[in-house]
Formats: sequence, structure tokens, C-alpha cells
Amino acid sequence: MARKTSQPTALPQERALLIGVDLPGTNHWAMTDSMAELARLAQTDGAQVVGELTQRLDRPVPKTFIGSGKTRELVDLVHALDVDVVIFDDELTPSQQSNIEKAVGEPVKVIDRTALILDIFGNHAKTREGRLQVQLAQLQYVLPRLRGMWSHLMGEQTRGGIGSRFGQGESQLEVDRRLVRDRISKLREELKRLAQRREVQSKARWDSGVYRVALAGYTNAGKSTLLNALTDSDVYAKDELFATLDPTTRALDLAEGRKITITDTVGFIQKLPTTLVEAFKSTLAEVAAADLIIIVADASDPHWPAQVASVRDTLEQIDAGSITNLLCLNKIDELSAAEKDTLRIMHPQALQVSALTGQGLPGLLHEIATIASENDCTVTARIPYEKGLLMKMVHERGQVLRETYEDGGLLITAKVPVRLAGTLAPYRVDGDNLESKEDSESEPDTERNVSESPVT
Repeated sequence: MARKTSQPTALPQERALLIGVDLPGTNHWAMTDSMAELARLAQTDGAQVVGELTQRLDRPVPKTFIGSGKTRELVDLVHALDVDVVIFDDELTPSQQSNIEKAVGEPVKVIDRTALILDIFGNHAKTREGRLQVQLAQLQYVLPRLRGMWSHLMGEQTRGGIGSRFGQGESQLEVDRRLVRDRISKLREELKRLAQRREVQSKARWDSGVYRVALAGYTNAGKSTLLNALTDSDVYAKDELFATLDPTTRALDLAEGRKITITDTVGFIQKLPTTLVEAFKSTLAEVAAADLIIIVADASDPHWPAQVASVRDTLEQIDAGSITNLLCLNKIDELSAAEKDTLRIMHPQALQVSALTGQGLPGLLHEIATIASENDCTVTARIPYEKGLLMKMVHERGQVLRETYEDGGLLITAKVPVRLAGTLAPYRVDGDNLESKEDSESEPDTERNVSESPVT
């Protein structure tokens, strides 16, 4: 007799009530748009949004963030809608959170946007470094809230669901501030070691003269799909917020033979928690170390200009605001011809592409190649034959104009990135000064001429 196997029972969705406060001059977003995004975040974390409550204020109320009348309305809605969790669109202070929890009563949970995003990150982290970064951010958020929030933020067994995946790996409900600080210190040390390993890899790419491109953009703008389309990869890509947390780097050979790297990074969002920015600093360093940042936006989203503004704010926050960047409007396959024409008129410098259909990708590659070659310099060097790796780097990272095989080594003239020119310095035979591409004119090649391939 066959044995029946029990099927896992899906947990019921938690019923969420969203709270928003319209404060003057806080960001690029209208409150209605911010609330719509909060609803999607809640849905990403497995909640069912059953209602929302909003209020316009000049400043938050110190005790409860919202006014006393609105607090009473909140309590009534919680009971009327059978709410499990109340989610605020702005970060609450520990005392505000505690006061609101007392008002709504147990077992209703009260969390804010920061806690919600941290919870999503905790659910999506795949690599060890990603999980450690999320745990660090969670503990930094929890530390000032231990007194009132410890039970459901540290994984109390009787209260699961949204906002309760904090402190994974911690089992003591009575853990005190000292233990949390110790854990934070250990996490920072471990992340520091991982960051040093990443820096070694990054320095190797820097020394080799590899041109580095980073994809940055709002969450769910299609960065991973774009990376897959450009490099013929199979990086995980899904239509959900924060599907990608861990940076992924792929090599790409441009049409003229130049090799570059493209890195997909964690998506940005408005009101990105500062604890996450601090915890993910080694990951975000991949963006700050890039030669070119491609800001990817979802052109089918009517809020993409505000999203791009949020991305630029975050780039400034991680000291990447001054890096050369290129605006890439993705998902144009979802637009009409008239909408694409309007975008072209309103944003003539932006590139329109569809990572899904491939439309516009040749133009994007051409633009990358053009920008990558702007700071190239022409050098002539005699490379000893035993330096085969260096010869390979010149062929892969630069554009060979002429090469002659001599007794003492390979005499080669090539346009290379400035960093690679520095590596070639001991073998240079063209003087001490770098010859910029604007000042250099290639002589007719009588040995072996490597023609430039047009980028299509």
C-alpha cells in the first residue's frame, strides 16, 4: 500500500494596512505614488493589502508620527478590517512604534518601510556575503528597538510572517544589547574580510586595464535582463522587487575586439534604509569603482523620472555621483510609437532599448565603446616574449594598430586604457609622455595592420 505524503500547507497571507503621511519637500515623489510602491513592497513580502490611511502634516507628531485623531481612526480600521500588520511608509522612532503598538493592541504588529525592505532583503539574499550584509542591517535596525520589538523581530515562533524574519540565526529571546553589539562587531569583521577579497579581485581588473561598466537603477528596472541580453548570460531575473541582491559580473567582447566587464548590482529604491547602504557598502563599491555607470530605467513606468532621481541621490550617497553615466530607458517594447517619439524629444540624450527584444542594444554597445575609448592613449612598447600574459592583455583590453615580431620581443603599437599604459611603462619605446588619441595619428602600417571594425 502506497504511503501518502503530506503536502505543505501554504500560510495565509497577512492582512496589511498601509499608513502614509504627506510631509512637505521630503523627496521627488507624490504621496500617492509612494503609497502605491509601499503596497507593492508589502505584496512582494507576502502580505495582502486591505486598506490605507493617509494624512497631510507639516511635521511628524513626536509621540505617534500621525495625529491623535488619525490614530483613533487607525485603531478603528485595524479592528474593522481584521488587520494583522500596520505598515508605515516612513521610518518610525522606537518610541513611536511602541506607542502605536500599544494603541492597536496585540497581536497586531507595527512596522515601517525600513523594516519591510529589510525583511524582503532577508528573504532574497542568496550568497553568504548577502546574508551577512542583511543580518548586519537588521541588527543595526533592531538595536535601538530591543525593549519593545524584540519578540517579533527576533523570530518568536508564535508570530511569523511579514516583518518577523529579523535576526536569523539568533535563538535567545532574552538577548541583550551587549550580545547584539557583539554580533554586529563580528559581522562587520567578517564582511571586512570578504570586502578585502573583493578589493583584490577589483584591483586585478583595474591593473589589467579592463574597462568596467556597472548597471545601476531602480529595483525591477530590468538590469539583470539587460545583463543577460548583452552578455548572453543566464543571471537570475524575475519581475519582482529586489530579485537581485548580490553583484554579478560578466565579460563582454565589443565589436572592435575590446574586452570589458559589466556588473549587475542591487536595485535602488526611494527612502533606501541607511542601515542597508552601510551594510551593503562593499557591494555598492562595485558601482563606485566603475568607469561607466549605466542608469537603467523602466520607460513603461510613468514614475521613471522620479525613480532616476532617487538613483542619482543614492549614487551621490555612495560617492559615485561624479562617474560618467549613461541613461538607458529599458522596456520600450511596452510603449507605443508615439510614446517613444515623445521620450526621444523630451530626453534626447537617453538611449531607448528593450532587453527583452534586443531593440536598441547595438546602439547601446556602440555608445559604451565610444565612451570607453575616449580616454585611451596610443603607446608603442617592446614586450618580451616571456610576457605572454601582458601581450594577451593588450590584445583583449586595447585596440592593436601595428605589431612586429623582433628578436627582443613583440614591438606593438596599440590604443589602450590609461591604466594599462601604466602597466606597459617598463617596456615603452615611445618616450615618457602618453600620446592622447586626439594628438596621435597612426602611420601607414607596413608590417601587420589591424583594421578597426565598425560597431553596429
